[in-house]
Order: sequence, then C-alpha cells, then structure tokens
Amino acid sequence: MKVFIRPLVETDAKTSFKWRNNPKVWRYTQTKPNRKITVEIEQTWLKEVMSRKNEKRFAICVGDEMEYVGNVQLTDITLDNAQFHIFIGELKHHGKGIGTKATMLILEYAFKELMLKNVYLYVNHKNVAAIKSYEKCDFVIVEKLDNDFKMIVINAE
Repeated sequence: MKVFIRPLVETDAKTSFKWRNNPKVWRYTQTKPNRKITVEIEQTWLKEVMSRKNEKRFAICVGDEMEYVGNVQLTDITLDNAQFHIFIGELKHHGKGIGTKATMLILEYAFKELMLKNVYLYVNHKNVAAIKSYEKCDFVIVEKLDNDFKMIVINAE
C-alpha cells in the first residue's frame, strides 16, 4: 500500500477528533484525552501545536485516494535529537505496515532535512506490535522504565 506523509492542516481536525474519542487508539499510551473531544477542541489544539517551532507534525495518508489515517510527529526538537510519536487512528489500517512505512519516512526527514543525530521514543512494553515495527526501523531499546521502553535510532550517516 502506498504511504506518504504531509504536514497537518487545521481541517484534519474533522477526521482526527474521532480518533481522540476512541479508547482503542489510546490503549497503550500514558496520555489520552480526559474529556470528549469536539471538532472545535481538536482544531484549537491543532492550530496551537502546529505553531510550535520545536515540533514537526504530519498526517499519514494511504492509497491513491490519499486517505488520512493517522499522525506522526517529532517533538522536543533540538539541534541533535527529537522525540518520535505515531498513531494510526483508523483501526481498519492497524497491522498493515503503515506505521512502519510512516516511521521510515519521518526518520528520513529527521536525518536528511533536519540533520538530527538521533530520534528517540517511549513505548509501552506491552505494545509488542509497535516494538517490532520500531525495530524494523532500526530503533533499539536503551532503557527499561516502569511500563515503558526507551528506544533510540541513531543517524548512521
């Protein structure tokens, strides 16, 4: 399946607000919405995070119809590193390798465009599918925390 990423836009809120209200999407995360998210709340949030200088946020799209299925982002960007985040909001697209492809795309952006030295993430130790996906993208576990692993990928260039 064709996978690409594009910068998020405010109108993405019309889709992504639904994902924020689906507990299955947030099953393995520590941070999840603590209230019902409306389109307006999502638009306000998107506008705010898209303006942050130390973050790069993208929509994950698939197929020739360019269906918006999730988000991938780099946060806490410094000269050398950034924290990675991803989720596939459309549950019908889970387990199809889309997250792995989107991860590879944003790592290419991180290393070639932003010239970062490493990218790290935190993943729930029970999220075996995500860990396998990250390992395919050269992330390695560097630390075991309470319920999470810290994983890192280092720019080989």
